[in-house]
Amino acid sequence: MNKAESATDFLGSKMPSLKSTDQFIVFERKEYALKTVPYNRRDFYKISLTFGTGRLHYADKGVEIDRPALIFSNPRIPYGWEAISEEQEGFFCLFTEEFLKAKDRDLVLQDSPLFKIGTDPVFFVDDTQQKYISTIFQNMLREFNSGYIHKLDLLRNHVNLLLHEAIKMQPSVSYFKHQNAAVRITSMFLELLGRQFPVDSPQYALMLRTANDYASHLSVHVNHLNRAVKEVTGKTTTEHITERIVSEAKALLKHTSWSINEIAYSLGYEYPTYFNNFFKKQTGVTPSSLR
Repeated sequence: MNKAESATDFLGSKMPSLKSTDQFIVFERKEYALKTVPYNRRDFYKISLTFGTGRLHYADKGVEIDRPALIFSNPRIPYGWEAISEEQEGFFCLFTEEFLKAKDRDLVLQDSPLFKIGTDPVFFVDDTQQKYISTIFQNMLREFNSGYIHKLDLLRNHVNLLLHEAIKMQPSVSYFKHQNAAVRITSMFLELLGRQFPVDSPQYALMLRTANDYASHLSVHVNHLNRAVKEVTGKTTTEHITERIVSEAKALLKHTSWSINEIAYSLGYEYPTYFNNFFKKQTGVTPSSLR
């Protein structure tokens, strides 16, 4: 899935098309807000200033958004939005890590206190903060739609203003637990698993390969994830991961000209011997035999 498709999935059919080369975009929420946004893994980081009530759902918990809030979304953490009030206003911007790295090559957004897995991404804002942050977004909209040749530099500065404003705040959210937590966790695990595929480049190395990897990205304990997935599907987390990797390996062996070494690397195996042993154990044949 490219960046244009992921943004469209998230924001709805009215969302203007984004080119795969786009690294930043900003909108008013009222133009594209949906009543319900499903669990998903997006390719863009997102900062939202939200007016209107709703519920933000994560794997086994959620947050009631009952007043203006500044929300940070990491593309590696699936979540869902359920609107409660009819009016859904405010602003949001989408951007890639590469967009901010143009100014700071050493930046790693995954390590940011605002986007790091396990952090609280919701900040309720008072009237003064709301006015200030709204002004930043309004300036973003003006610059984004301008013909100024250096507007991307200005937009990076505006994003950094939002980041620093949030870092000065203290998260003040209280999570509620889902009654059907096992179903939600399983749904988000399967969504996250599906989003790792297809592998479309021999230079791409599969990032999530173990139950621990998935538990970390869903911000749940691995034992909790394993129990939920087994309860709902009858299969273990590892069985689901293994089946999907084997399926992808077969597709790559049959339908690409990649070397077996390249396929092994793209599926997360540093050494081809480990991949060969894994594949033969699961299928009864070697990768070269299948090819």
